[in-house]
Amino acid sequence: MNKTTTRLADGRELIYFDADDSAVRDAPDLRPLERGAPLSEVRRDPATGDWVTIAAHRQGRTYHPPADECPLCPSRDGRLSEIPAADYDVVVFENRFPSLARSTATGGSGSPDPLHLSSPGTGRCEVVCFTADHGLSFADLTEARARLVLDAWTDRTAALAALPGVRQVFCFENRGTEIGVTLAHPHGQIYAFPFTTPRTVKMLTAATAHRARTGRNLFEDLLAAERTDPERVVLAGEHWTAFVPYAARWPYECHLYPNRRVTDLTRLTEPERAEFPLLYLELLRRFDRLFIQRGQTAPVAPTPYIAAWHQAPTRGGDELALHLELFTIRRTVGRLKFLAGVESGMDAFVNDVSPEAAAQRLREVATAAVSRSAK
Repeated sequence: MNKTTTRLADGRELIYFDADDSAVRDAPDLRPLERGAPLSEVRRDPATGDWVTIAAHRQGRTYHPPADECPLCPSRDGRLSEIPAADYDVVVFENRFPSLARSTATGGSGSPDPLHLSSPGTGRCEVVCFTADHGLSFADLTEARARLVLDAWTDRTAALAALPGVRQVFCFENRGTEIGVTLAHPHGQIYAFPFTTPRTVKMLTAATAHRARTGRNLFEDLLAAERTDPERVVLAGEHWTAFVPYAARWPYECHLYPNRRVTDLTRLTEPERAEFPLLYLELLRRFDRLFIQRGQTAPVAPTPYIAAWHQAPTRGGDELALHLELFTIRRTVGRLKFLAGVESGMDAFVNDVSPEAAAQRLREVATAAVSRSAK
């Protein structure tokens, strides 16, 4: 992998990740950009203890531009974009409209009042472009390109976790307008949070209680139980296992775990990294075939999904297990799972599809021959 770091016209960092070690990336950003001044802070909800990010400046971010004005496509044919090069493999750059930034134009109140705690929204938000081809999706990537994306995620996890004040690094992809995506180009994001996210706090609390009760790790026991009784297992390789969780919240939700517990992406071994693209691409392709109507060979529309890497916080997270959660808000052809009263109001999910039926469906819609060890 060849890594080239440069700067955009407004000072933001941009990094090229190339499979070709001899690739040269020296095209300058010729746009007349001024350095942004993000207005970001984090405020603590005294009723739950959760931290909420306030980023009012993001109202003006780019919203559903036409394909020929996509800011994530390469700069070519006289049109300048966020990526100065005329082509690229994988690119990571600082978000122009970040929820969190290393320097913000506002700070916390500094008030000692426990009901009004706040602090500057310091952190970092990055965009990860998976390919220069606007019309592709992650599922269309080759195994080699998916591996390059994994290497980029790993590189950024290490770099961002080392920044002062960063407590957790979150790599994720949103796909589909139904999810809320405003740029159609295949891409994901990385957030470096100045706090541990609420979902992670819940998982660590459960893992701590499990350790106190059993003396064992919660996630190791969870994965072992699914592999022993594989009713909900979708794919099983030598180094990774994908399964629908017993208490899935979403109609179609699948978790992908390395069989050896590690806390973050930087701790994966080479064999684990090598196998990941095979299983993950197959899983994404199966998601794309979930909602094919009778008599058709292709879905009416791509499956909207969120793919989220759960990694341990930078401190106090040794009980957590690295894993990827993939889920869609579509529950059947033409129908979405809306988070209405009980979900949005009380965080109490109601799932319309049994996890066992979802796992069976994901096994049925296999799209390609997989290796004997990953059926």
